[in-house]
Amino acid sequence: MQQSVLEDRPIDRQSGANKRAGHEFMDTNHLAGKAIPPFAALRAFEVVGRLGGVRRAASALLIDHTVVSRHLKALEEWLGIALFERQGGKLILTEAGSRYHARISGAILDVISATRDIMADGRIEDVRLWCIPGFATQWLSDQLAAFERTRPGFQVELRPTDHAANLAQFEADIDIRYYGDDWGPKADGPGLKVLELARPPLMIVTSPALADGLSAISSAQDLLSAPLLHEENGEQWRAWLIRNGATPRGPLAGPLLWHAHLAIAAARQGRGLALANRYLVAADLERGDLVEFAVPGTQPEAIGAYYLVARADRWNQPAVAKLRQFLVEQAA
Repeated sequence: MQQSVLEDRPIDRQSGANKRAGHEFMDTNHLAGKAIPPFAALRAFEVVGRLGGVRRAASALLIDHTVVSRHLKALEEWLGIALFERQGGKLILTEAGSRYHARISGAILDVISATRDIMADGRIEDVRLWCIPGFATQWLSDQLAAFERTRPGFQVELRPTDHAANLAQFEADIDIRYYGDDWGPKADGPGLKVLELARPPLMIVTSPALADGLSAISSAQDLLSAPLLHEENGEQWRAWLIRNGATPRGPLAGPLLWHAHLAIAAARQGRGLALANRYLVAADLERGDLVEFAVPGTQPEAIGAYYLVARADRWNQPAVAKLRQFLVEQAA
C-alpha cells in the first residue's frame, strides 16, 4: 500500500544549523508537487460546505449524491482528518473542516476569477450587475444603455432583485442597492470594496388630485394620520418623519408595497403618499403624473444612499472599473 504524503516520514539529512537547534529539516520541494488532494474531491467539499448538504451539492454539480459522498470520504481519508460531523443526517463542518473550507473556497474562487479574466481577453467583456428593482428600472437601465453605446467591447447583464448578490461566490460582479443610515444591513463585508454612488434626499410624492385633497396637512405630525405608502416596512417613513420633527409612536399605518416602483405606482394612482427621490420619479414629475407634496416645516431628507459594492480583487478589473467610473459620472 502506497504511503500517504502526509504521514510522518524519517528524515535522513539535516542541516548543521537545524541539528544544533534540535529541529528537523523538511524538504518542502519533495512535497510541493504531491501535497494536493484530487481536485474533484476538493470541489465537492467546497460546494457541500457552502450549500450545507450533499444532495444540494450534487444538484449544483450535476452529479449523483453518492458520488459527492464518495468524494468527501476520499478527501477525509487522504487528509487523515474529519472534516464533517454527522448529526441527525446533517453534515456540520468541524472546526478544522471550517478552517480548511475557508481557504479551499477562496482558492477555487480565485481559479474561477482567473479563468474568467483570461477567457475575456480580447473579447467582449460581460459585467453581471444585480440592483434593487426600483433604481434598476427607473434610472440604471437607461445609464447602462448609454454605457454600452459609448464603451464598445463591454456589455452589462442587469438583474433587478431585492436580494443582494453573494459577491464572494461570484453571483455577480457588482451589486447596487439602497442602504439606510440607521436601519437595515450595511454595505460591507470581508474582501469587498464599497462606493457611495448617490445620496439623494427623499421627498413626498403623490397624484395631483390627492395632493389637492390633503391640503389641510400643515405639519410633519399631521402626516401620521395621512395615507402613507410603504415599501417592505415603515422604517423609511419613520426615519424621515423623525428628522422632520414628528414623533411617531408604534407601527405606522398604511399598506406595504414591497418595491419602490410599486409604491410610486400606487402614489401615481392616488392611493397615498410615497417617499421617493428624483432618480425614481423625475419623469413622473416632468409629465405631471406625480407632484411633490410640500408640507410646511418639512424638507426633503437624505436618510440613506445607493451603494455600489464589488469584490476588492475585481475592483480594478477593466470592465468593472470602467462601469463604476461611468456610473459615478452619471449619478453626479
